[in-house]
Amino acid sequence: MASKLLPWLITTFLVFLTCLQPWTVKSPFHPRDLLPLMPKQISWPILNSLHSAVDLLPVFVGAVSSPVNTNEWKGACFYKNQAWIEFHNKTGSQFGGGTVHLKVSNAHSWTCLDIYIFATPYRVTWDYYFLAREHTLEIKEWDGRAEYEYVKNHGLSIFLLKAGMLGTLQALWEVFPLFTNTGWGENSNIGFLEKHMGASFETRPQPWVTNISAADIHSGDFLAVSKIRGRWGAFETLEKWVSGAYAGHTAVCLRDSDGKLWVGESGHENEKGEDIIAMIPWDEWWDFELNKDDSNPHIALLPLHPDIRARFNETAAWEYALSMDGKPYGYHNMIFSWIDTLTANYPPPLDANVVACVMTIWSQLKPEYAGNMWNEALNKRLGTKGLDLSEVLVEVERRGSSFDELLTIPEQDDWIYNDGKSTSCVAFILEMYKEAGLFDPIASSIQVTEFTIKDAYILNFFENNSSRLPSWCNDGDTVKLPYCQIKGKYRMELPGYNTMQPYPHMNERCSSLPTKYSRAENC
Repeated sequence: MASKLLPWLITTFLVFLTCLQPWTVKSPFHPRDLLPLMPKQISWPILNSLHSAVDLLPVFVGAVSSPVNTNEWKGACFYKNQAWIEFHNKTGSQFGGGTVHLKVSNAHSWTCLDIYIFATPYRVTWDYYFLAREHTLEIKEWDGRAEYEYVKNHGLSIFLLKAGMLGTLQALWEVFPLFTNTGWGENSNIGFLEKHMGASFETRPQPWVTNISAADIHSGDFLAVSKIRGRWGAFETLEKWVSGAYAGHTAVCLRDSDGKLWVGESGHENEKGEDIIAMIPWDEWWDFELNKDDSNPHIALLPLHPDIRARFNETAAWEYALSMDGKPYGYHNMIFSWIDTLTANYPPPLDANVVACVMTIWSQLKPEYAGNMWNEALNKRLGTKGLDLSEVLVEVERRGSSFDELLTIPEQDDWIYNDGKSTSCVAFILEMYKEAGLFDPIASSIQVTEFTIKDAYILNFFENNSSRLPSWCNDGDTVKLPYCQIKGKYRMELPGYNTMQPYPHMNERCSSLPTKYSRAENC
């Protein structure tokens, strides 16, 4: 009997505490603080509604550069906070160090705490505060003149983990299953996309695999792929969230002079586990997706419009494909295609400060990863060579610019990286389209490395007459899509499909924010 009364008693107590909140009396506990004490079947649904994977992202609250340059903000636990920094030379080094002062007060309960990340281009550290008082963070020595001058002029950045300790743990609990290759992981990815993008996952009638006739597939036909479980499923989920795309991977069909059908794919894993650009026979590619790809891929075939297909220069397409065959996947430009504006491409709480913080952390943990993912691309935008991330940030400030402005500089298709031209999965296809003449006569003003997957499938290159689709297209489905879904339990949706006429400098300055991901006028 007592066990049955416990949930009711705890719930009643939580309601009582909640009723106290409008008054001036501070409750010893916030209702959220007691949720872990409740039975799992009651507490976890509430916790899940309060915190999500997005809450793992730090929120930039300001930068401090001197005792007179103070910052004030409202925290997750302490509602009144103030920070400043004092420079000193306690170690007798050339440039000394500093003491960060952070005064916290007005906690919403006695049991909460705030977690902070402190960052410069040269270091990242963290601390948490439980007591309402003035706290200090000691930096014994600056990393030479560069860090000293940077903090003097631009400040030490402060980020708040807004979910607090409990919320951060709960957010981690939501992130972890995204990467698991299980039904739990699949449901977690679906839940994330439904929650943060407004995506819907409607079950299709069986069979969930189409009996394809490869004879109906032509050169240039586009393959949109959406993976929803495992490592790639998780990465695609995050990519979809920031870019607004409802697919996370792409490939393209191409026939050779003998009529044999091939699939061109940037991101094909070779025998060494490397992600490369590859031309794969259709039968081999399709067999892998049917029987060996454990990410539960959902695949749609987007046939080219007959008029567009007539313009497709197959010879030029093959020349381009063979010139890229075996080259590494386009990591260099992968993250830059969705950042076009200073503020209108970052799903909250993301912003350029958070991006710089995450880059700094990765640069310290995995410097070789950072060099491949963004250092060389940032150097391209600056017109410099060999600068690491900290040097890039300092150089940007020296020029009177900012890191968020640097991120918006459009990628150029003709940039050559240390391992050659760099194309992500969709850039590889669109560069092939460009070489094959589909962007003529404005091809010289189009940088396809600026396109996201969504930017690709909204191009009006595809079939718009359902009567011309193959007879097996959407066979058995009660809903007739304007494209052919050939695999997947859930119906694939591609908002804006086949609606956008190409224009000069397309997708170089376009806003895109969840959940509607609306494009700005004339973009």
